[in-house]
Amino acid sequence: MNFLELAQKRHSIRSYTSEPVSQEKIDYILECARIAPSAVNFQPWHFYIARSEEVLQKIRQSYPREWFSSAPHIIVCCIQHNESWHRPTDQKDHGDIDIAIAVEHICLAAAEQSLGTCWVCNFDAQFLHEQLHLPENEEPAVLIPFGHPNPNKEVKPTPRKELQEIVSQI
Repeated sequence: MNFLELAQKRHSIRSYTSEPVSQEKIDYILECARIAPSAVNFQPWHFYIARSEEVLQKIRQSYPREWFSSAPHIIVCCIQHNESWHRPTDQKDHGDIDIAIAVEHICLAAAEQSLGTCWVCNFDAQFLHEQLHLPENEEPAVLIPFGHPNPNKEVKPTPRKELQEIVSQI
């Protein structure tokens, strides 16, 4: 499939089967994140793969939604701000941009492997930081539940703005 087809295939999945994802597919997805570009190639990220029920329960408490509990795996995507590039003119921290690029690599790689993902940013980051005993320099920025999409759950098309609404020639 070409890139446009892959991008169109990727949807936010909010219902998963209980079937675990193979380690081979997890490694593939993480390798795709590893090679993501970052500002000055600093790669200021760390990814935690939650597979044990004990850790999954802690993460689920930070975002207590019913659908979220159906995911057999969750990736906690963290920014290491002390390792991110800061623009010299205004000290803008590019960690948020870098983690977003890496996370989208994860989501697209998962879609290519016929797995489902969903960006989750509306969670209690401080609670999660404490529960997982994360290092002080790491900020949990995004949670990515992933697994095999529930085949009985319809994926509704996501409306997108037309190209002329988002592009200007200058």
